[in-house]
Amino acid sequence: MRTVAGQRVVVVGAGLAGLSAALHLLGAGYEVTVLEREPRPGGRAGDRGEAGYTIDTGASVFTMPELLDEAFAAVGESSQRWVRLSRIEPAYRAHFADGSSMRLHTDPEAMEAEIRSVAGPEDAEGYRRLRRWLTELYAVQRDRFIGANFDSPLDLLRPELVRLAMLGGFGRLGPTMARFIGDERVRKLFSFQSLYAGLDPMRALAAYAVISYMDTVGGVYYPVGGMGRVAAGMAAAAEKAGATLRFGAAVGELEWSGSRVRAVRTAGGDRFRCGQVVLATELTTAYALLSRRPRRPVPLRFSPSAVVLHGRSGRTWPQLDHHTIFFGRHWRRTFAEIIRGGTLMSDPSLLVTRPTATDPGLAPQGKQVISVLAPAPNLRAGDIDWARLAPAYRDELLRVLTARGLTAFAEAMEITEVVTPATWARRGLAEGTPFSLAHTFAQTGPFRPANLVRGADNVVLAGCGTVPGVGIPPVLISGRLAAERIRGAANSRRRR
Repeated sequence: MRTVAGQRVVVVGAGLAGLSAALHLLGAGYEVTVLEREPRPGGRAGDRGEAGYTIDTGASVFTMPELLDEAFAAVGESSQRWVRLSRIEPAYRAHFADGSSMRLHTDPEAMEAEIRSVAGPEDAEGYRRLRRWLTELYAVQRDRFIGANFDSPLDLLRPELVRLAMLGGFGRLGPTMARFIGDERVRKLFSFQSLYAGLDPMRALAAYAVISYMDTVGGVYYPVGGMGRVAAGMAAAAEKAGATLRFGAAVGELEWSGSRVRAVRTAGGDRFRCGQVVLATELTTAYALLSRRPRRPVPLRFSPSAVVLHGRSGRTWPQLDHHTIFFGRHWRRTFAEIIRGGTLMSDPSLLVTRPTATDPGLAPQGKQVISVLAPAPNLRAGDIDWARLAPAYRDELLRVLTARGLTAFAEAMEITEVVTPATWARRGLAEGTPFSLAHTFAQTGPFRPANLVRGADNVVLAGCGTVPGVGIPPVLISGRLAAERIRGAANSRRRR
């Protein structure tokens, strides 16, 4: 494995990837400085306080807490000391266009009973086989594909690749799900997660069902106090372990000596000498700082975006759990519209998140925090005037949810913010999407933009734009993989 050398590391970005890298480096004895342009850590997994309410500003689904344990353990800490997680059960609740509902449990007996009552005994047995397949799929990919650095596509030539092929990982996700489950509603519950990776469930490789494993087998959690508590805890543990953290410190330029960065300069004029740099930023931001980018045979393709309504209410609805999905009737058409057509959903499928269902302390007594997420085309795919359309689209989404059973939802909700693809772009996210690069085959594993950049000998990338990809588990792994590039292969082997 190729590595970079030097003992003083500057990490640019205090999102989960940057903080994961910092913790792993601190545990290996490196001197670490973390620079973050915002006044607090978190990045795409942050939150903010507002008139007694805590609102998650980015990610709302937390899975695979063992990866968080691993980052804290690198500095001899227990994650439970810094972050308290509550398991969400059921992980999701789904309402379908035919009026039926289903809860997604991660407990196998509870989920089998749920499917039996809604879809019948044959699909209940199919679920058991699906769960075993998902578990084996994850085990095959975990260490050698998701959790590994790649120097070449030849690194794929491992026995696990053969096993992945034998499991059907290179087939299509939609037809693969149909091998196990006949009821389309159940199949939706176990395949919608591919949208997190920017993929149409019918067209995605079956290997991406590993995302479904994280939700439906591994379990969904929520940090008490809001999603931002994860980054806050990691930052505090890093500082205790000796890191220097500077917030409100936007990086302006890298100071070069040949092909090596010798210092990082902030926009405010501060200079930080370094032996290595971890750029845990948006991928396009990292390339801009480096003034270079790798040559690729095809352009980068970004995931769809999302419109998010953040709001609060003095009431709730019996149809809402912590995570509730309202599926439209024309589920398949949705992906053609937002991914290939660049248009808004004509029959919206929506995720409504009510974190106060799990943590009432996020709001004043008797009040609720509620967010509505609507998948939308990114700015390259869709030419939409968001400044003009946003208020009307907000009202349309509220009307849709009212029509789907949330009585007087539009009247009872106080919408405090409407986040559109244009909003994400103003926050520095390429193509106006918080989901970064889509996980197409050409942007996965060794074909995804690498965490080493040719011509930058002491720079490593981390975050959702590089390996292994999008989501909280992958970015925590990304930080560890960046640290391994610096620590070297010997230390990496000892860790395992």
